[in-house]
Amino acid sequence: MLEPAQENPFPDSHVLGEGPEPHPQLQPVLGLVGRWHGRGSGEYPTLEHGFRYEQEITFSHDGRPFLCYESRAWLIDESGTALRPAGRETGWWRILPDASVEVTLAHPTGIVETYVGQVTGTEIEMATDTVGLTPRAKEVTAMRRRYALEDGGLTIVQEMAAVGQPMQHHLQARLFPRKD
Repeated sequence: MLEPAQENPFPDSHVLGEGPEPHPQLQPVLGLVGRWHGRGSGEYPTLEHGFRYEQEITFSHDGRPFLCYESRAWLIDESGTALRPAGRETGWWRILPDASVEVTLAHPTGIVETYVGQVTGTEIEMATDTVGLTPRAKEVTAMRRRYALEDGGLTIVQEMAAVGQPMQHHLQARLFPRKD
């Protein structure tokens, strides 16, 4: 008979000062640690109309030199009423000693992206190194992302090259820390 499993002795923390001490290599991105919530808008030439969305992002750590990342978004109408689930992704941000970042993200739509980038002050810029697709996933060939901590919030801008279109603006959101 197997012994009962113990509770995880190494939980993630999304609250600085609680849980494990952040690894020193996380210093350039400590401002991201937490839960974020806000609104954004998107567009792309292959879409008939632009759209509005709300988004939640959580950055957490377990004391090692990487962040666990999860993002969920849902479409909203002009009054802010939730319409349906939208983008979702999860992954890891590995922070290196020179403040460069290597990121892996997976989407439930059959897309896996690896990014390389750099932390400069309160901004992180990254671009895809590789994009992997399942046989029926939408064609995405490249992405660029910019995360900026400014005025108490987090601004996220994403550009995309997909379905025969060149790299261009796709999403922009402004998120703020959640206190729960």
